[in-house]
Amino acid sequence: MYGYEIIAPPPRDILLGEKLPAAQWSEYRELKRGMDHTVTGDVRILSELYSPQLHNRREILVYLPPSYALGDRCYPVLYMQDGQNLFDASTSFAGEWGVDETLDALSQEGIEAIVVGIPNLGSERMKEYSPFVDRRHGGGLGDLYVDFIADTLKPVIDSTFRTRSARTHTGIFGSSMGGLISLYAFFQRPETFGFVGAMSPSFWFAGGAILPYIRNARPNPGRIYLDVGEKESPSARRWWQIPLLDSLRKGHCAQVASLLEHKGCNEEHLRFVVDPAGEHNEAAWRRRLPDGLRFLLG
Repeated sequence: MYGYEIIAPPPRDILLGEKLPAAQWSEYRELKRGMDHTVTGDVRILSELYSPQLHNRREILVYLPPSYALGDRCYPVLYMQDGQNLFDASTSFAGEWGVDETLDALSQEGIEAIVVGIPNLGSERMKEYSPFVDRRHGGGLGDLYVDFIADTLKPVIDSTFRTRSARTHTGIFGSSMGGLISLYAFFQRPETFGFVGAMSPSFWFAGGAILPYIRNARPNPGRIYLDVGEKESPSARRWWQIPLLDSLRKGHCAQVASLLEHKGCNEEHLRFVVDPAGEHNEAAWRRRLPDGLRFLLG
């Protein structure tokens, strides 16, 4: 499992106004040699990246496409939330998304991209994944988190890997609360993010505050993939699985899709999918991921 220092002082380099040393990346499979991991392909890991916006540190994971080592081609980049759930079942909450296996397979169709996995910080997840404050569940650090991705993490990625750094080739993607912050970032930083994926997003959070935000947001002409499952609340064991939230989740997704259509999104720019068998878990998101990536990257 991941362990994080939630509140951290700025590095000495920042305090003294010195230039930060180059990020030290390791090969994931080499670092985890002898451990029971499920990573395939070329995944790199940065053991610690400091956020001056949030004053915390976290690991960063990067998936490189199969052809990366074969030439000097540059690639689009997708920034994904809940990074510990993307590549490795041993670090995931309830099974991995299989992003590495999915993109390895899609490469046979000519679809390749660099994926940056941003692990959540456990107890800080709700705060970072919403700019809106929910009376019961918190939130409120979303703007700082988006600034961290755009202003701190993205420059590190662009300076280290062969990226297509323009907004049209830079996307953001997440599920549940990660879907909420991803769509928010798409509209908050249109100069940075040119496409977005939001799976089973928590648009109900903070009383559906994302709805008026999108209604009044500046247009972003990029592609939007949005989906939700019909069976997202199989039980009431956890707060996000109660039937009321199931109806709220689907209803708010439909409202957001309608808002996006009124803002000018047509079939070329918006895909809204309702999965009849979809539950609120990594297995459902893994199953829908290939089509979502085909729409955004194809």
